Amino acid sequence: MATVADHVIATLQRSGVRRVFGLPGDSLNGFTDAIRRADDFTWEQVRHEETAAFAAAAEAALLGGLAVCAGSCGPGNLHLINGLFDAQRSRVPVLAIAAHIPLAEVGSDYFQETHPQNLFRECSVYCELVSTPEQAPRILELAMRAAVEENGVAVIVVPGEIFSHRLDETAWGARPVLRTGAVCHPDESALRAAAAMLNAAANVTILAGAGVSGAHDQVVELARTLAAPIVHALRGKEYIEYDNPFDVGMTGLLGFASGYKAIREADVLLMLGTDFPYQQFYPDRALIIQVDIRGRNLGRRTPIDLGLLGTVADTVAELQPMLATKSDRTHLERSLKHYRKSRKRLDALASNDRDRTPIRPEYVAAVADRLAARDAVFTVDVGSPVVWAARYVTMNGHRRLIGSFNHGTMACALPHAIGAQSADRGRQVIALAGDGGLAMLFGELLTLTQNRLPVKVIVFNNSSLNFVELEMKAAGIVNFGTELDNPDFGAVARALGMFGRRVEQPGDLEGALAEAFAYDGPALVDVVTARQELSIPPAITAEQAKGFSLYAIRTILAGRGDELLDLVSTNVARRILN
Repeated sequence: MATVADHVIATLQRSGVRRVFGLPGDSLNGFTDAIRRADDFTWEQVRHEETAAFAAAAEAALLGGLAVCAGSCGPGNLHLINGLFDAQRSRVPVLAIAAHIPLAEVGSDYFQETHPQNLFRECSVYCELVSTPEQAPRILELAMRAAVEENGVAVIVVPGEIFSHRLDETAWGARPVLRTGAVCHPDESALRAAAAMLNAAANVTILAGAGVSGAHDQVVELARTLAAPIVHALRGKEYIEYDNPFDVGMTGLLGFASGYKAIREADVLLMLGTDFPYQQFYPDRALIIQVDIRGRNLGRRTPIDLGLLGTVADTVAELQPMLATKSDRTHLERSLKHYRKSRKRLDALASNDRDRTPIRPEYVAAVADRLAARDAVFTVDVGSPVVWAARYVTMNGHRRLIGSFNHGTMACALPHAIGAQSADRGRQVIALAGDGGLAMLFGELLTLTQNRLPVKVIVFNNSSLNFVELEMKAAGIVNFGTELDNPDFGAVARALGMFGRRVEQPGDLEGALAEAFAYDGPALVDVVTARQELSIPPAITAEQAKGFSLYAIRTILAGRGDELLDLVSTNVARRILN
């Protein structure tokens, strides 16, 4: 008879899982020992359990199947929680194995005792305690099924001694747990109501989110029929931006003025697979149709006139034959013209800027984009790196863009890169990391060297929590508590056995990145970037304008006029010269 842990590994293998991310601990000993004995199954050791959850989330996003992470009892599995929130909100299938204290000690305030089944409930679609060895087969299968069918996190809480308990083979099924396929679209009456609204509208704009994955061609054809500009939310970028003659950019705090304008001028806004959260970017007077596979999302962000339950691909396929081709392309052409103007302005900022220092972060992102492989995976930190990635990393149907776009947590770029690279060691993985984000999980650079993962890390080193500073400026607050005293990250990388370079001059950037990308192993390029570069949203509110004015006045009164001068010289002067 094999142990419970042996059976767990066998069940995971039958379902296509090949690795588990985690950090060992005594309550996991039975589980990790089973991995040691297993064939074609690996233990991907990290330096912090938070990274294990992030890595599993990235693997699930990249490969589309179930990914697994594990943490030992108490503090060990508690460290998983931030990465699991990220996975849950990104809607990727992750199984977390949370080891527990001895079952007989539960409720006694035992060493390292927590109540994981309560703690993880908010960030999971399924969370249950395995109380007996005999329960383990069924609970594991239910957890895996919930994760793959609901695209979320499932947690099984297992007291450490249960892993080593032996069970008869007949207690375990031999069937894999795999995601099922289904066709899902609204009924005919709902589709006809949508078609009537779209056919009657003069100006239709499409807002596309992550739900357009797998429906690129159908959505582009829909836009052609409706003469509709396509605006994308950040998570829709990788699925709809490329090979799209109707693309007018992104909306939201990180987006373009053209995307914002195309939505504001619509008579009908057609939301496709998006849960875009910012109410201030929705139109005031347009009719709104929303398509989503999750009924609870319909009308969640803004009042809608018609909700359609279904996948984007299936719904558009049924809707398309009911639509009349629009001959008036005025709204579309106006939106495209505005986009070309906005894009030209953004591209002008991604320049060497006559060898001026510090280096412009837009230039860093643009050079990385140009040098990256056709099928590169980009992972991005929350904060300013995600702004530059959103604006300057181009998608082509083969590249991927992974980040904490819903949960919005710092320190995700490096651990997401670890997961993506572990899943496919032959694919180029580039982590666009902020200096604050990298430092938060700095120890994971050791994971790159220990696990021999050839991740390429580009550090946007502006010695600050840059996006937090921007938020303070917009609120009229003098920057405080955002200063970062950073080391030479390139020197640190070399000390760890990695390729490491520090770039302070714009003329050295392309050569350093090319050398790092060609290096056979993990590499880090530390780029000293402009701290005061403003990532201005497409629409400035009166409150934000007032906030910047208050910030300027208060900064001068605080005796920090040099900071304000640097802000002006970095942004206003450069834009005039361009």
